[in-house]
Amino acid sequence: MGRMEWIRKILPGRSSTSASSPPYDDHLECEEEYKQRWYSVRVIYFTMFLMSLGFSIILTGIWPYLNKLDSQAGKDFMGYIVGANPFGQMLFSPLFGYWSNKVTSIRIPLLISLAIFTTASAVYSSIEILPSHHKYWMLMSRFFVGVSSSNIAVCRSYLSAATRLKERTGAVAMVSLAQVLGFVVGPALQAAVTQLGEHGFVIPGVFHLNMYTAAGWINVLLGILNFCMFLPTFFKERRIAAKEAMVMQGKEDEKDTWKSIKPDYFSAWTLIVAFFILVFNFVLLETLGTSLTMDQFAWSKMEALSYMGILMSAGAVIACVTFVAINPLCKRFDERKVLLWGGFFFMVLGRALYIPWGNEPPLIAEIGNGTSFNGTEIVGCPSTQEWCRTTPTMTISQFLLGYITTSIGYPIGVTLIQTIFSKVLGPRPQGTWMGLMTGSGCLSRVMGPVFVGYIYTRLGTYWTFGVTTVMMAVAMVWLCLFNDRLVPPEVDTAATPVAVELQEMSMVKLASRESLDHMDDPELQALNGKSGKIEDR
Repeated sequence: MGRMEWIRKILPGRSSTSASSPPYDDHLECEEEYKQRWYSVRVIYFTMFLMSLGFSIILTGIWPYLNKLDSQAGKDFMGYIVGANPFGQMLFSPLFGYWSNKVTSIRIPLLISLAIFTTASAVYSSIEILPSHHKYWMLMSRFFVGVSSSNIAVCRSYLSAATRLKERTGAVAMVSLAQVLGFVVGPALQAAVTQLGEHGFVIPGVFHLNMYTAAGWINVLLGILNFCMFLPTFFKERRIAAKEAMVMQGKEDEKDTWKSIKPDYFSAWTLIVAFFILVFNFVLLETLGTSLTMDQFAWSKMEALSYMGILMSAGAVIACVTFVAINPLCKRFDERKVLLWGGFFFMVLGRALYIPWGNEPPLIAEIGNGTSFNGTEIVGCPSTQEWCRTTPTMTISQFLLGYITTSIGYPIGVTLIQTIFSKVLGPRPQGTWMGLMTGSGCLSRVMGPVFVGYIYTRLGTYWTFGVTTVMMAVAMVWLCLFNDRLVPPEVDTAATPVAVELQEMSMVKLASRESLDHMDDPELQALNGKSGKIEDR
């Protein structure tokens, strides 16, 4: 029983109360509505997983696939193809968010985005049968996959609307975990389909399934499945955040409710900037990892790919455990303290640990230096990077420690920033704001590789990790200074006597509706009728 109780505490949507006490608030929803609401939330989890999978599943296969289609397309063009996904997402996230606000429903934006995702993935896997301009077809397909993943803003907005305040942290942690799993599972699926080989199965002029195109076809199948999940037969939108605020205020109209609650826009923008800085630092390490180990430890390409693969898998396991632990942590400690000391402090520490500890410069990779050869491959820090000759090398111990602290700090930071952000905005429609938040993360993914090119290759590790350590530290200090403002907007529960009574009834659950109906007190009878009217809405 102890183990089952622990599981109930971790999983959002579950209650640790006794069987006689339902997990839902019967003044806000009935049992059937509660089940439909959590089904819809879990569909959102799957959608977020799929959008991450759609990005990661082709990463390891892009270069050989592009080289096969167009041997003249260089690695620079491959960089454009990789960057096309976050660029498309960055441009369209605010638009999708604004659209979902205007149509007051997420169904149409999500169905259209999934249709785009499925079509673009099919194009990616069908490039070989097209007559010419293969690299541009690949670029276009990846751009539109990025456009389709703008629905992440819509998903985050709905998650904020479909969860109560006490459920929000656990739900955001789970959706962040779904995204991480998408990034982890994608490369694993690509590795699994390599057994098909380069030739695979061919239906001339119609269909080609091989080790490169199988990744796209997996996206197509999962996209169709996800599309069906949002059809009216299966998916029912159940928004409860505004209804919860209505009960607290004693109002009968959702629009009046959220219009009467003024969010702190300064706090909202503070969290958007903090999200950008956090994601930027993570993407920087993700982009730099392989080349950094080759430069600092004189690993060959095969060694770097092998060791980094093992390390990234271990980091993913640590991140998953951290995501699961966030909800219990936030029940014991204030979310803002967990964000600062569990998220940002660990990220600051992770960047500072990468400032070199060694005493000697790394091995220099230059022709004529016999010690820099590993068989036929030259290894070490490239001689074109002048800083390699004077900057001390990084140690493997500090590299591992820095990666572990990052694997702990990033999941906490990215989850709680989004959780607190949704609470700061209040029960209002959040599509546009979530689009801005998503867009800031996409901008980080675009700028990370640029930072590597202009700072790391020219100035080296001291500047790279010195600047990023200061960046994270300044963000942490800023959040500390304005910590008191990172709270939900105040709800005027004293507007009317009825509002106060409704709030008390909702929070302590004095009795079920059936027991209230049998009370003789006229005021309680009237109060029960008022609650029923709001619930029916």
